[in-house]
Amino acid sequence: MKKQREYSLEGTIATLFFVALILVVLLQILGRTNLVPGPVWTEEVARWLWVWMAFFAIPEVERQNAQLRMDFLAEMLAEKIRGVLYLLIDLVYFCIMVNLSWIGYKTVLRTWNNESVTLPTSDALLYASAFLASFLVLYRIARRIWAQLQTLQAKGDTK
Repeated sequence: MKKQREYSLEGTIATLFFVALILVVLLQILGRTNLVPGPVWTEEVARWLWVWMAFFAIPEVERQNAQLRMDFLAEMLAEKIRGVLYLLIDLVYFCIMVNLSWIGYKTVLRTWNNESVTLPTSDALLYASAFLASFLVLYRIARRIWAQLQTLQAKGDTK
C-alpha cells in the first residue's frame, strides 16, 4: 500500500485559515487595549475564518479516514461483509454530500446580493466555503469507495 502524504492541499488550506484566525483574534484582543485601535471588522472576519477552516478541515479528516464512527458492531462481522457494509455507508454518504453540494450552490446564489455587515463583500463568500469544501469531500469519498471496490474485487479474485 502506498504511503499517504503527510500534508494535503485541504489540510494546508485549513492550517492557513487557522493561522489567519489566530492573527485576527490577536488583533481583536489588542484592539481592546490602548495599544492598537480596534477595527470593527475583526469579529466578523474571525467567524468567517473559523467557518472556512472548519469546512476545509473536513476533507482532510476524510483523507485520513479519521472521522468518528461506531464500528464495534461492524468489527464483529466477517471481513468481507464488513467491507460491503463500509462501502454501502460510503455510497450513502456520497449521495448525501451531493445533495449538500446542491444546497450549498443554491445558498450561494440566494445570498449573492446580500452584503456583509462589516466587510465590503457578499455573504455568498461565507456560504461558498461549504460549497467548495463539499467537492473536496466528494473527491475523498470517491477515492475511498474506489479503494474499497478494488479491495473487495481482489478478495473475490483470490477465492
